[in-house]
Amino acid sequence: MKRVITYGTFDLLHYGHINLLKRAKSYGDYLIVALSTDEFNWNEKQKKCYFTYEQRKALLESIRYVDLVIPETCWEQKKTDVHEYHIDTFVMGNDWDGKFDFLKDEGVDVVYLPRTPEISSTQIKNDLHGDKKE
Repeated sequence: MKRVITYGTFDLLHYGHINLLKRAKSYGDYLIVALSTDEFNWNEKQKKCYFTYEQRKALLESIRYVDLVIPETCWEQKKTDVHEYHIDTFVMGNDWDGKFDFLKDEGVDVVYLPRTPEISSTQIKNDLHGDKKE
């Protein structure tokens, strides 16, 4: 069984997230999503989520491409996760291109997937606040 892992906040879940998860799953048989905790988002990323960790976890668990959701509590856990969960492929959006290549030394394939260009959580937030760029 080929195991794939991806990481993210997945707040304001949208079809771009679904596209990413579907494409990530296509690299293997079992997809693990490491979901950033509220504390990690705030303390490390200065990002406040609309939905709590538990709500975001429940949303992800309802998606057919996702087999397991685990908490992401720190940047450093990626190296540990690939061993603990016997990961074959690490997948991230291409806005992180090159940032996780060090995981290749841990024996995993590292894949950066293009984002769905016309949608993002930031765009949704801006649109809802009336900050549309026309």
